[in-house]
Parts: sequence; structure tokens; C-alpha cells
Amino acid sequence: MKAIILAAGYATRLYPLTKKFPKPLLKVGGKTILDYLLEQIKAIADIDGVYVVTNRRFYGHFADWARANRAIQTEILDDGTTSNDNRLGAVGDIQFAIEARNIADDVLVLAADNILLFSLSKLVNIFKSNPVSHIAVRHNPDYDDRKRRGNVRLDKDNRVLQFIEKPDRPISEWSASPVYIYPASILSRFKEYIANGGNPDAPGHFLEWLHICETVYAYDIEGGVLDIGNRESLAEARAFFQSKDR
Repeated sequence: MKAIILAAGYATRLYPLTKKFPKPLLKVGGKTILDYLLEQIKAIADIDGVYVVTNRRFYGHFADWARANRAIQTEILDDGTTSNDNRLGAVGDIQFAIEARNIADDVLVLAADNILLFSLSKLVNIFKSNPVSHIAVRHNPDYDDRKRRGNVRLDKDNRVLQFIEKPDRPISEWSASPVYIYPASILSRFKEYIANGGNPDAPGHFLEWLHICETVYAYDIEGGVLDIGNRESLAEARAFFQSKDR
């Protein structure tokens, strides 16, 4: 299994903090946001390759981070983009990584700006027992917040029946989190999706399309996700870890 970490965004909502510095390398609780993901990945024996996809503007920052972080072999990939105007988008970056390194294994895809408060190992074990596409979901009673995320309708066995990215009217109380496992057998679907004009930006757009042509299951996460999207959520994440240290 390979891990692809998406870190090519420009984090404009965090300006000026991230105008010249990548959001995933901001410190929270004494470590970078990205360090928390790598700690979880290290614990998964099945993963034998980690690729962090970033942009040309921030490549040097991530390369410096990777040289200092020798606990796990991590390769930094420059997708060649320089601004929001020419970015590939999350789905485009997944396909970029697959092609750049000829990936033909199962793939764990993670957003680099999230701190996961649940075990990735458990999700990988669930996938191994049922090796089809899996997404992470959580029960979300906040109606307005569900409008800002992928919204999922499930059957009694947690198979995805319907997926809508940022719906005007949510269809359930299940929200998707930016954690996905795709079996090697469906990796060609990324190229197919993009070639057919699919929106390459948010991973949820790909899921809207994929669940119609492939089986997708949901994993109900035991815990939460600290989604670092703006200055307020960054402050909340830092406060969360400060409270744990008391």
C-alpha cells in the first residue's frame, strides 16, 4: 500500500501566515500538522511508500522537512503549479502522483491539513477484510456544517448509496472526512474521470462519480478530525492540544 498526502494547496484563508509558508508545516501542539499524519502512517506496516504532493512554491519547505524527518521514507513531489489559478486540484494531484511514480498498489489518500483523532490502522484493517474503496465518515448533527462537506447516505452495511459534495440540502447526518482508501483495481478511474471532464478540485467530486460505477463503503470514525481551514480553526486546534497538556 502507498500513501498519498495532498499538500499542494495555497491556503489563502490563512494569509498572511501561509503566503510564503505551507499550511501543513504550521506548528500545532509542538509539532507540524503533517507530523501527526506521519506518526499514524509509521504504525501501518502495509504502507511501503509515502508521497507528499506539493506545489513549486512550497517544494523547498517540504524537502527541508523531509530531510529532517528520517523516521519514515517520504518523497516530496512537485506538481509544477505556482498559484491557485493553475493548481491541479486534489483529484488532479492524486492522478499526478499515480503517473509520476507508476503506482499500482492500493492507495491511502490523506489531506495534509487535517489532524486525525482516530486510528488509521483500524481503517486499513477494515479495508483489508473488504478490499474495495473506503471513505471515512462521521455523524454530524450540524446541518449548516454538513452543507460545507461531502454528504453521504448509507445502507445498513455502510455501503455508500449516495454521495453529494457540499449539498444545498443535506441528505443525511453523515459527513465525509478527507481520508480515502482506493484498491489498485480502480486507480485507472482517476484518469478516466479527469479525461471525461470531471471536476479535479475536491476529492468529493470524484466520489460523487465513483460510487455510481464502483462499490464504495464508509468507515465510521471513532473520534474526530481537526480540520485546519482558517485562522479560527488553527487557533481551536492549538487550544485543543494546550488543554490536553494541562
